[in-house]
Formats: sequence, structure tokens, C-alpha cells
Amino acid sequence: MARLASSARHGSRVMAFWLAVMLVTLLDQATKAAVRQLLQVEGATREFIPHVMELRLSYNTGAAFSIGRGAGLIFIALAIIVLALMAVFVWRTPDAPLSLAISMGCVAGGGLGNMIDRIISGAVTDFFCTTFIDFAIFNVADIFVTCGLAVTFILLARFDASPSKREHA
Repeated sequence: MARLASSARHGSRVMAFWLAVMLVTLLDQATKAAVRQLLQVEGATREFIPHVMELRLSYNTGAAFSIGRGAGLIFIALAIIVLALMAVFVWRTPDAPLSLAISMGCVAGGGLGNMIDRIISGAVTDFFCTTFIDFAIFNVADIFVTCGLAVTFILLARFDASPSKREHA
């Protein structure tokens, strides 16, 4: 009976991971499509949060802060590898917390959202631009990757340090 309950929890974690991947990817792609429709021309802007942020349509062929311009195939391969590794981790670690599966799903969904852009248009659509400081232009996928990685590292550290993990070592 306990094994059945454990199997159900494992299935829930796997499903939560893939649900997070799909929701983040859909949210990312929907916001990018809306901004492309709204602004239409690269460099066009629209006030979003007065004195804090504007929407500015930008196409990035690199990664964060435009590092690695023109290395789209490498970023596509990296996104596929990260997605696969996270999916395997969630599948093969049935005692991982649900929150860890969800945070990994957010990272993977963000990576998948940007990967879709690279495959379809050869560049990632960015549009959030801070106006109170000079900072990189970013998108919804970038937010989920960045925040998701921070949460994932914290949860992994807590999970690896948990008493039940130390007992099995």
C-alpha cells in the first residue's frame, strides 16, 4: 500500500514537471506573440510601468546580455540537453519534493520557450526593458529560467542535505 502511494506521488511530481513546462512555454510564447503584434517593428517601444519598465521589441541571436551572438544551434542543443536532464532527474528521483519538480519545470519551460524562438526565427524575442537602470532586455522565459534556477538550487541543496538522503548514502 505504501509503495502504491509512493508511486502515485512520483507520478504527480512527473506530471507537475511537465505541466509547468507546458504552462511556462505557453505563457512565454503568448506574451511574445502579443508584443510582436503590438509593437511590430524592432526597437518600437510602449510604456508599461511608468518610470520603471517599457516594452521594447528586440530580437536577440545570443544568450543573456547578447553573449554568444550567432551560436543559435549551440543554444538549441543546450536547451534540449537541459530539458532532458531535468526530465530524467524528476523521473529517476521519486523522493524529490514536488516543489523541486515544479521549479525544474519552470526552468525547462523557459528554455523551451526561447528554443522555439531560435528554431522558428533564428532569434529570441525580448521585450521587457527597465527604464530606471540600464539593464538587459528580457522576456517571460528569461524570468522563469532565472528565478527557477535560483529556487531549484536552493531546493536541491535542501533535498541533498535532508536526513532521509543522508540515511540512504
